[in-house]
Amino acid sequence: MNKIGLYVHVPFCNGKCPYCDFYSTAASETLKQEYVQAILTELERADHTKQADTLYFGGGTPTLLYPEQLVQIVAQAKRFYQLEDSSEITLEANPNTVSLSQLTQLRKGGFNRISFGMQSAVPRELETLGRKHSPEQVKRAVKMAKQAGFENISVDLMLGVPYQTVSSIEQSFDFINQLNIQHVSAYLLKIEPGTRYFGAECLKFCPDEDQTADIYLKTVESLFNMGFEQYEISNFAKPGKQSRHNLKYWECGEYIGFGPAAHSFYQGIRYGHSRDIQSYLKLGIQEREFSQPGGDWEDYIMLGMRLKKGIDLVQAKEKYPVESSQLAKKIEPFQKAGFIVQEDSRIHFTPTGFLVSNSILATLI
Repeated sequence: MNKIGLYVHVPFCNGKCPYCDFYSTAASETLKQEYVQAILTELERADHTKQADTLYFGGGTPTLLYPEQLVQIVAQAKRFYQLEDSSEITLEANPNTVSLSQLTQLRKGGFNRISFGMQSAVPRELETLGRKHSPEQVKRAVKMAKQAGFENISVDLMLGVPYQTVSSIEQSFDFINQLNIQHVSAYLLKIEPGTRYFGAECLKFCPDEDQTADIYLKTVESLFNMGFEQYEISNFAKPGKQSRHNLKYWECGEYIGFGPAAHSFYQGIRYGHSRDIQSYLKLGIQEREFSQPGGDWEDYIMLGMRLKKGIDLVQAKEKYPVESSQLAKKIEPFQKAGFIVQEDSRIHFTPTGFLVSNSILATLI
């Protein structure tokens, strides 16, 4: 039986970054205590049919909870989902919200992977992004994580942000190279409705499409030269250090999300809680904003083609014989253009293909 992933959304933040579309809210001590109790209750009442082997805390800013609260949630997940020592347990953290004592407590409590929201190592870019940390604080946070016993450390890097150039991002690459970490998530800036960036004039300070493409391709090249293998459109890892939890999303594996705004894919159904902590506190596991079938051909293509390895044509034909029957003909022009490569029974995007993947996938589906 395949093991599932668990996701816990911690919706608390000290402030909202202008580009952020994730659900977050300010929190009092009372609200945090109520939230933790609701998560513990939801974990207890959820379906425990399957064992889990990954647990991921995202946000928001999970480290705004006390270490003992986070460890309490881990213990509850272990109790009901039989997480083992070899399971991957990840915590997202802002570099300016951690201390050595906190990280040590978290490591002893079961966390073995940490992802820092660095975003950039260029002070001007950090300021424009509304980040409250400095590059030096990132360096200090990574050092403390290593001292606490973390051997699987990731940082986020944003691409195409205001004032960024191919030259400026090289500062971030040099910085990452000095950190001696295992994983980098490099995301292209996407301005979403409802964020402060949406409708603002920041776009005129962002690199244009051609410049952003150059920045992305430079990222792929530079991280490869540092020993990071690209395994997904935005993710790069040292050998054996891919995010096992996130791979479940892209491979259509099952996962259960806990907390407000958390999504799940379980037993063929995709469902999610609403972006409202009060509704979640009242209804918990019974509160669902949507519920719909998942794992179909569209999911298989949209998610699988995000991976560097792409999809297996033999598997596609077995699982979706009707939908996949015209696939070879559809991909032919994109192969000729250098956007898609076929190797044995697999097809996948090239780095250049990833840049136009959305429009290509719309054609393939």
